[in-house]
This record gives sequence, structure tokens and C-alpha cells, in this order.
Amino acid sequence: MDIIQKKLEGYGVESDLAVTLSVIGMIIFIMLVCVIANFITKKIVIRLITHYVNRTKVTWDNYLLNRKVFHKLSHIVPAIIIYHYAPTFPQYQNIIEKGAAIYIIIVALLVFNSFLNAIDDIYRTYEISKIRPIKGYIQVVKIILIIIGGIIIIASLMGRSPFILLSGIGALSAVFMLVFKDSLLGLVAGIQLSSNDMVRVGDWIEMPKYGADGDIIDISLNTVKVQNWDKTIVTIPSYALISDSFKNWRGMQSAGGRRIKRSLFIDMTSISFCSDAMIEKYKHIHYLTDYITVKEKEIAEHNENINKQNRVNGRAMTNIGVFRAYIQHYLQNHPGIHKEMTLLVRQLEPGANGLPLEIYAFTNNTQWDVYESIQSDIFDHLFAVASEFGLRIFQNPTGHDLRLLRDGEETVKESEGSN
Repeated sequence: MDIIQKKLEGYGVESDLAVTLSVIGMIIFIMLVCVIANFITKKIVIRLITHYVNRTKVTWDNYLLNRKVFHKLSHIVPAIIIYHYAPTFPQYQNIIEKGAAIYIIIVALLVFNSFLNAIDDIYRTYEISKIRPIKGYIQVVKIILIIIGGIIIIASLMGRSPFILLSGIGALSAVFMLVFKDSLLGLVAGIQLSSNDMVRVGDWIEMPKYGADGDIIDISLNTVKVQNWDKTIVTIPSYALISDSFKNWRGMQSAGGRRIKRSLFIDMTSISFCSDAMIEKYKHIHYLTDYITVKEKEIAEHNENINKQNRVNGRAMTNIGVFRAYIQHYLQNHPGIHKEMTLLVRQLEPGANGLPLEIYAFTNNTQWDVYESIQSDIFDHLFAVASEFGLRIFQNPTGHDLRLLRDGEETVKESEGSN
């Protein structure tokens, strides 16, 4: 500036105007240096880094590039140049240095934010991330960095030491507890959820209180996002998973079998002893041939010394018992049923809707569509074959039944009238 001022004065320019023009010239020079430095860092240095990252065999540096860590870091260069030239303007040196320092702190916070996001992205590439997510912890680190950065900026503007402000935080702890209540609860909940392995990304959970029934797609510091089966997204507070109950279907998915628990309601008036013709008919059913043979021999031995003139005496096969045995053998041979898990066909307590014949089994595929298809195929078959055993599936009277009853009564009346 002195050189420029003297040159201008040598050309006959007034002293005050020469000072002003020298200041403007210096500002233009600094701006040009900043523009050139910014151009070099973004167009040359960043391109070299990008070229190097793309050629390396490791993949973690790609996440740093995708999160623009190096790009944001390049913004510090012009601020450093401005800070370096601040003594050129003694009257405004303090303001320029404070402004440049604040800008550098803000850029540094943005760089750390992108860097932490890149760390989370890298961590998500490992399988352990589904069991031990770290997104909540990273958010805590971000909050701490923002608080520290804010304190340093305020201290810089006030011209005080940051430690003086930090000493006053103790008095504001109650305010911080109130402001960051959800974050603190979320942090504690996140630690408990992670240490106890209660939920993972990808788990299917049910939480009726919050309308959640679907897969977890994200676990953060304050919230857990669940995508329901209708593709809606429910946000649940992290601490709610600790304080309230929920159902996690991960055990079913990892076991490889999904339960079928459904009943056929049998009309009890259709239950009867098996006649010889019925037994002979059942012998030709593939899944019952061996069962009937063994059962006949067993019953014959048991009834050897019993009066057989009345079927109440001794033992006899019933159509409901044979049907239950058929279902048992049918499920044991079904390709969609898990053979290593519990398989039961049992009677429950009779009620107003008949005798419940419950099927308790597990499919060998846990996918929803496959599970429903297997279950439907099984009950389609059982509903159709129940009549082959002389059994009727219970159903409350419908309009069709009432119309048949009315038509039958009218037919009887017409026949009586014609007589």
C-alpha cells in the first residue's frame, strides 16, 4: 500500500485520494489472490484428490468424496488468506481477523459434520451396523461440536476466553437439561437398545400405540423410523421403545419358520362313529392307509373281550378322529411346512360356533406373501375334503340358507295343497 501510495503521489495525485486508491487496490489484490487460491484448490487440488480416490482399491475414501469433505475444506483457504492480510488494514484488523476466524470455525464445523456423516456411511457397509448402529452417537458428537463451536464464536466476538463461558455452563445446566431433554433420553435409550440388542435396522416390529407395524428403516438419536406395510412411515421416540412394550418379529425371521394358528369349526351334529363302509373308503386315502390299518388292529385287540353288539362299548374310530389324523399326516408331508418345529392338530373347547379343530404349525418360509399362500392352500384343501369324512364346517345361516328354507316350506305347502 505504501508503494502504491508513493507511486500515485509521484504522479501528482492528492495524498488523501492516493491513500484511498491504495486501499482499494490492496482490496482488489487480496480478492484476486483469494479467487486464484480458490480456483487452484477446487479445480486442481480437488480434481487430483478425486482422481486419486477413484483409482484406489479401498472404498472408504469414496464416502469422504461423496460427502464433499475435501470440497468444504477448500473454503478455508480464502479465509486464511484474508486473516493473513488483516494487518494491512490496522484500523479494521480486529474486525477482519474476528470475521475470518468465525468463518473458519463455521467451515470447520461443516467439515466435521460431513466427516462424521462419511464415517456413518462407511460403518453402514458392515453387517454389524444392523446390530450396533452408531448414528445416535454421531448425532451426540455433532451436538457437542456445535455447542463448542458456538461458545468459541461467542467468545471471539466478546473478546473473552472460551473457558470463562464454559465455566458458566454449570449454571445453565438446568436449561440445557430442559432444551435437550429428548436428546438425552434418546441417548440413554440408544445405549440400552444397542447394548441389549433390542432392535436393529430391518427388524419387523409391532407397536399399536404408535400405529407401527413394519420394518425399521432408521435408528437415530431421538427417533426410530418404521415403514409400515402400507408404505406409510411412523416416527417413534427412541425412549418409547424402552418405556413401552413392542413386538419384534426378528426371532421368527431368524428361526426360519412362521406360525400358523387357525381353527376349522366343525358342526358337532356331523360327528359320528365310522361305519365299515367309511373305514373301507378311508383305506384308499393315501395319507390314511397305514393309519387305518394300525388303528384297526389296535382297536380289535382292545375290544377282544368286549360286547360288540353296542358300539358304545369298547373303542371305535370316529370321523372327527380320522379327519384329525388325516390333517396331521397331510401337514407332515406338505412341502411348505417346517418339519423341525411344533406341529399339532388339536381340539379346543366347543362353543356356539361348533368344535374348533386348531392347526398349530410353522411354515418353512417367513416371507409374508409365501406364508399367506401356503396357509391359504392348506385351508383351501381342508375345507374341500371335510365333507369326504362326513363332517360339516360350521357357518351361521346366511340369506341363501333362509331362502332355501323358505323355498322348501313353499314346496311342502304346494304338495299338501295338491293332495
